Amino acid sequence: MRKILIAIFIVMPLLAQSQITHKRKLFLLSSPFELTVVAKDTIQANTLIDDGIAEVKRIENLISDWIPTTLISEINRNAGIRPVKVTPELYDLVERAIKISEITSGAFDISYASMDRIWKFDGSMKAMPTDEAIKKSVAKIGYKKIILDAQERTIFLKEAGMKLGLGGIGQGYIADKVNELLVSKGCQSGLINVSGDIKAWGKQPNGELWTVGIINPVNKYKVFATFPLEDSAVETSGNYEKYVTFNGKRYSHIIDPRTGYPASGVVSVSVFAKQTEVADALATGVFVLGVDVGLNLVNQLKGIGCIIVDDQGKVHASNNIDIKKYQK
Repeated sequence: MRKILIAIFIVMPLLAQSQITHKRKLFLLSSPFELTVVAKDTIQANTLIDDGIAEVKRIENLISDWIPTTLISEINRNAGIRPVKVTPELYDLVERAIKISEITSGAFDISYASMDRIWKFDGSMKAMPTDEAIKKSVAKIGYKKIILDAQERTIFLKEAGMKLGLGGIGQGYIADKVNELLVSKGCQSGLINVSGDIKAWGKQPNGELWTVGIINPVNKYKVFATFPLEDSAVETSGNYEKYVTFNGKRYSHIIDPRTGYPASGVVSVSVFAKQTEVADALATGVFVLGVDVGLNLVNQLKGIGCIIVDDQGKVHASNNIDIKKYQK
């Protein structure tokens, strides 16, 4: 899933308030990563950021399907063979991911990693895959085939060849856990940006909230609205950089795991929520569901907001977001 790097506007703190805003940019989780904290001095700030980075690496070594020693990799190796006993943390995350699958009718599905990669978005595709190849590519996908045993705390993939991939929810989960850790260590204000998954808490030293800008990729990537984040998160998913066009129709690199066909009609989705993992997973699900079904779903979810830009550049918002209030 491609992430959009949301424009972030950080107002510099007033020096008289005896606090500093300290940011560190890194490359973690195979993605750009930024962690900003408000602290009394650079020593405290660097300690907090070091703690946050250690938490990122801890979770990566729990949930990554690219690292062969993780529990997720062990679950994948034992697909169709046996259940794998896991930690409470991983069990709960997978259980929550399945709940998102249920409410999105499978548009978000962590078993998407089982998909055959028949679509190419590097310019090498000259023709669409056949209907038969597309159908076959998603044959092993299906969140209902992920078997959880709460009593034994095990996860079992029902069919050989199935795989779990937590990329669509894991980065948001990491942002939440880093936030939780830093708050426990006395960090009252900060912002985490994990390749477009953004979590902000507290206020800047000047008393202002952290602010993010949302872009319309169809309109020359210009920021069309800015939003304050008050102890909340936003995640934006988009297809404006990776896509193919056949017979005049644009196909996104974000694939509908239920059909094997790329999502179409949408170029970006931004979801606002209290928890970054929820925003992360729902952004993918809403993108696949499309404008009408996606907005209808979000409008039924308490505390969730959504902005969708369709492939004509038109901006759509959930009922709880007044775009005019935030437009530049």
